[in-house]
Amino acid sequence: MKADHRRHMAADCARKVCAALLCLFPSATIALSQDRLFDETRFGILTSVDGGHREDGFVLTGMVFFDPFDSRQAQGWDKLVRPRLHVGADVSTSGATDQIYAGFSWTANLTDRLFLETGFGGTLHDGNLDTRDDDGPRLGCRALFHEYAALGLNLTANWTATAQIEHSSHANLCDGPNEGLTRAGLMIGYRF
Repeated sequence: MKADHRRHMAADCARKVCAALLCLFPSATIALSQDRLFDETRFGILTSVDGGHREDGFVLTGMVFFDPFDSRQAQGWDKLVRPRLHVGADVSTSGATDQIYAGFSWTANLTDRLFLETGFGGTLHDGNLDTRDDDGPRLGCRALFHEYAALGLNLTANWTATAQIEHSSHANLCDGPNEGLTRAGLMIGYRF
């Protein structure tokens, strides 16, 4: 029952985040209506890499990317002002912290096949705030910053594989502990 409720909350929040992003960037509505809605989807598995506050089990993760600023066509420094938007969710297989997140992503092609990517935004989670009654990290508040870095390989024109590390914490901007979530793993993506 708890897992179903979490999935329903995550889906509802993802819809709200997408709507909010489109309100913040009205030009995105025009770009999305003329082209495709999704630019890329990625799914994979992560595990905790926190030293002292490691979570048990694995985390199933998924991300959806949107390209309202036509980042794929941008060249050079223009890519910095034309990021893609991402929305994602992490669901723990062991009952540890689940989270939904959204933000901006920047991709730099190193070669035709190899690329680096970074993203920054915010997340909402259902993890431990400030009690020491479990083995997971104490996160201090529900809303956190979320950032990730990935090294990717273009397998084909549409399929990608990425090694990703992500971190969520509040940068000491709210009261309470700030032990943070750090996870790493592999993802498979499909570009539309």
